[in-house]
Amino acid sequence: MSEKASIERLDKILAKEGFGTRKDVRRLARAGTITVNGAVVKDPSLHVDIEHDVITVSGEVVTIQQNVYLMLNKCQNVVSANKDGEHDTVFDLLDDSYRTGACLTDLHTIGRLDIDTEGLLLLTTDGALTHTLISPKSHIAKTYIAYLRDTLTEEQRQSYIERFKAGIHIAAEGNESEADCQSAQLSWNADVTYNNATRPVACLTIYEGKYHQVKRMFAAVGNEVVFLKRIAMGQLHLDESLQPGEYRELTEEELALLRQEQ
Repeated sequence: MSEKASIERLDKILAKEGFGTRKDVRRLARAGTITVNGAVVKDPSLHVDIEHDVITVSGEVVTIQQNVYLMLNKCQNVVSANKDGEHDTVFDLLDDSYRTGACLTDLHTIGRLDIDTEGLLLLTTDGALTHTLISPKSHIAKTYIAYLRDTLTEEQRQSYIERFKAGIHIAAEGNESEADCQSAQLSWNADVTYNNATRPVACLTIYEGKYHQVKRMFAAVGNEVVFLKRIAMGQLHLDESLQPGEYRELTEEELALLRQEQ
């Protein structure tokens, strides 16, 4: 964890760790029951280092829950939401250990994937990292594998590459207005057999996150996405050993790749 990321307000920390609301924490501070590194602290807005400072409440050392960072290979037919009245959610895939304490209220997805889209989805309790990665100003690369409905000649494939590089205008969809997409990088993988037909396989990297963007971009050139999978965000790639629906915590090296995007 970076030094900046480890600094938080005392009242926020203690509220997150189950000592009541921030108002409750202020009462504890006024009563002189909170110490930081052995010194009584009556200012609940004090910023402390959760990695190095020792906090006690009524003489008991507070064990602070560090941020959680998960890589999930999202499967189809689950939604990227905390609750849904009709479908299972990505949170239903998680163990009970990620449904208690700070995780219960703070764990969230970094962005979303459509219900029929598979692949890399990140979950975390780190709101600052999420804000950075989903901010339109960040232009974080997102790479997808898309199987397409229609077969294509080599000339058509080259035309797609050039049109996507130039920027695609996408039509309105639902409540989303028409828009001009930024330049995107398109390449071609070997064709695959999918749903009893041979499909062209596109590898597409985009730098924004408009609603149904990949599907709308291919629709704009007269084709249709029949299968979509996200394989990378920035320099972080999906662990190919994770089966759809499986997840694991990020390694320190993987987390460092994400923080390089900040």
